Amino acid sequence: MSIDDSEPALREGRRPQVLFVCVHNAGRSQMAAALLDHHADGRVEVRSAGSTPADEINPTVRTAMAEIGIDLDGAHPKLLTTDDVQASDVVITMGCGDACPVIPGRKQLREDWDLADPKDRPLEEVRATRDEIDRRVRALVAELDA
Repeated sequence: MSIDDSEPALREGRRPQVLFVCVHNAGRSQMAAALLDHHADGRVEVRSAGSTPADEINPTVRTAMAEIGIDLDGAHPKLLTTDDVQASDVVITMGCGDACPVIPGRKQLREDWDLADPKDRPLEEVRATRDEIDRRVRALVAELDA
C-alpha cells in the first residue's frame, strides 16, 4: 500500500478513515481495528464491519487481545454497509472476497490482507494471526503518519 498527500483525507487535513472488513467481523477485522485504534492514538478514525456478521466476537480472539492489554469488551460485530465503504479513505479486507462493495468514482486505498481466520483455531494460532495483524497495522500507522 502506498499512501501520499494526494489521498483525500490528507489533502483535506482531516483524520484518515480506515475500515477493516472480514466476513463475520468477529476476529481479524476486530483485532485490526482495535490495534489501529491503539497504535494511532486518535490520529485515525477506525471502524470494522462484516459482510455476514456473527452474533459475538470470537472468545479466543478476546483472550488473545487481552493478553496484550487490549480489551474488546465494548466491541461487537457489525454489518458492512455501503456508507461504511463510502466514508473510508482506506479499506482493508480480510477474506471477504466479492462481498466487499466497491464504490465507483471514490478514490480510496484498498488492500486485502490474506490472513488465517481465527474461527475454531487454538489460541496459539490466533496469537500468530494477532501478531501478524499487529505488524501490518504498525506499518499502516507509519504510512499514515508519513
